[in-house]
Amino acid sequence: MATQPRHHQLLILSQHFETYQSLISHEKLPGLSLLAFHDPDQAIRAGADCDLLFGEPALVSQILNQLPNLAWVQTTWAGVDPLLAAGMRKDYRLTNARNVYGEMISQYVFGYLLMVERRILARWQAQQERRWDDSGHGNLKGKLIGLLGVGTIGSHLAATAHHFGMQVHGYTRQSETCPDVDEYFHGAELSRFAADLDYLACTLPGTTATRGLVNANFLAALPKKAWLVNTGRGSTVNETDLVEALRRGSLAGAVLDVFAEEPLPPDHPLWSTPNTFITFHSAARNYPPDIAALFVENYRLFIQGKPLLHQVDFELGY
Repeated sequence: MATQPRHHQLLILSQHFETYQSLISHEKLPGLSLLAFHDPDQAIRAGADCDLLFGEPALVSQILNQLPNLAWVQTTWAGVDPLLAAGMRKDYRLTNARNVYGEMISQYVFGYLLMVERRILARWQAQQERRWDDSGHGNLKGKLIGLLGVGTIGSHLAATAHHFGMQVHGYTRQSETCPDVDEYFHGAELSRFAADLDYLACTLPGTTATRGLVNANFLAALPKKAWLVNTGRGSTVNETDLVEALRRGSLAGAVLDVFAEEPLPPDHPLWSTPNTFITFHSAARNYPPDIAALFVENYRLFIQGKPLLHQVDFELGY
């Protein structure tokens, strides 16, 4: 006689709770019942007995310590900083959505790189002035991009860079698994990694080890021609040092999607810093079908007792 699968209760806590509930319910996963909310108070009142939790870390963190049966949390973000804060429990399995943002981040990063090389804003200004501007432009081919972090997003960036004929350098803690990185750097090689870069793309998670990594010393090691693009975590960059480097002209420019404080305060000097382009933590928005599919795949692994995809190491923070 076939053994019935153990019953699991999933609590969905997300601003997109209805969409996720529909997508996951459609899969008719064995042994799974669902509750879905966008309000943490409603969620904990109705779902305190749930053993599985799915949602945005900022919301999940508000009820995490109130779920006595919790076994596994699947987040809808790549970053899980709110779940790693002091006082947060770590007696469960935590998986993130680190493998669903590479394509969108690549579009963002290379959109701005092409804007710089092809002088798109200068062409637009010439058009407004009815001025024929047939001056030259740059080319990504042959340029050197440095990837500060070569996880799943960095690996996607490396492949895209090779598509444009760029050279790729990667700085990682120790791994060298991406075949599209031409040269790797580790540990004390940070300044050597920075030398000669045309572009620096930061995709690092927010951890104790990465906090303030891009500081005055690092920025001084970059050539004046370099552009910095940060889509990882605002805590990676010392913003005071970055503003000073841009104002001095010791850095060509910066494209910033993440900041130490979000929203960026109206009086922050970055708003008026030369050659700085600001977006609003919008480089890669969640695409619910992809994230729901990740949960479905992980749930099937979970009920089979197999390792889950993208499990977070609580000590490393990613």
